Amino acid sequence: MSLRLAVLGAGAVGGSVLDLAGDYGHDVVAFADSSSSAVDPAGLDPSAVHDRKEREGVVGEADPEAVFDADYDVLVEATPTTLGDAEPGFSHVERALGDDRHVVLANKGPVAERYADLRALEAESEGTVQFEAAVGGAIPILSTISDLGAPHVTAARGVLNGTANFILSRMAAEGLDYEHVLAEAQDLGVAEADPTFDVDGIDAALKFVILANVLSDGESEYALDDADVEGIRNVPGTALDLAAEDGRTVRLIGEATANGVRVAPRLIPQGSALSVTGTQNIVQLETKHAGQLNISGRGAGGPETATAVLSDVSRLE
Repeated sequence: MSLRLAVLGAGAVGGSVLDLAGDYGHDVVAFADSSSSAVDPAGLDPSAVHDRKEREGVVGEADPEAVFDADYDVLVEATPTTLGDAEPGFSHVERALGDDRHVVLANKGPVAERYADLRALEAESEGTVQFEAAVGGAIPILSTISDLGAPHVTAARGVLNGTANFILSRMAAEGLDYEHVLAEAQDLGVAEADPTFDVDGIDAALKFVILANVLSDGESEYALDDADVEGIRNVPGTALDLAAEDGRTVRLIGEATANGVRVAPRLIPQGSALSVTGTQNIVQLETKHAGQLNISGRGAGGPETATAVLSDVSRLE
């Protein structure tokens, strides 16, 4: 069944959803950046939208709010993640659910910071909320937990930030210091100009907060303030050298367990499942009856994350 999508956010993820929706049999009928929107009930032409954005700095002539007046089935919320009240993303979700539309989130804020509020809105709506793309890009972590049943998964741990992992694995492989590799990552586009979210562990913590909320299955609620978070800024190259002498390395490991959420650099054996390199991500799920499951892949990127968004859309058909 073809669904009509309204996409908020014209960054890498939103733009990739616009590009790829047709491959999944869906139409993007509304698309907005921070200052404008384009609406076409017959479906937007991705090339035309991208060309206009490049030429004029806008995607269309209408106000961004016009997205909500479009005849759409699913709101794709792909605006930048914000902390605290998770605005404006949370209000976008609230408005769509209030109109009994479905919502698919790539934005981590509403799920990590206001999970109970989000579920309360969903309970009062004919629409549903999906957010696979908010945790691990293309890796089907949440759908795997759903298939297993959250009560049957006791913990999740792993590497869920590609920038931090790139830096640590490069430091270990080349014997380079943090500042040198950070500059290299920024030149390659792996790290943002302001890398705070990634290198301070905030991005990974948000993802593990979401996992903790899902695994708690309504019994507890977690937010970023509940997480114990330490980033990688203070990991010296010498620590990686010493770890290597002992057959170990360092990775930024997150955990969502019955004891809460923790993200910090940890020593792990070289060659172990968690010692993924570059921008790869991995999550280990501890289950009651099936042992440990490892799921790995590309945890970020426009097309990669868009595949998770569109997989969520397909679940709504």
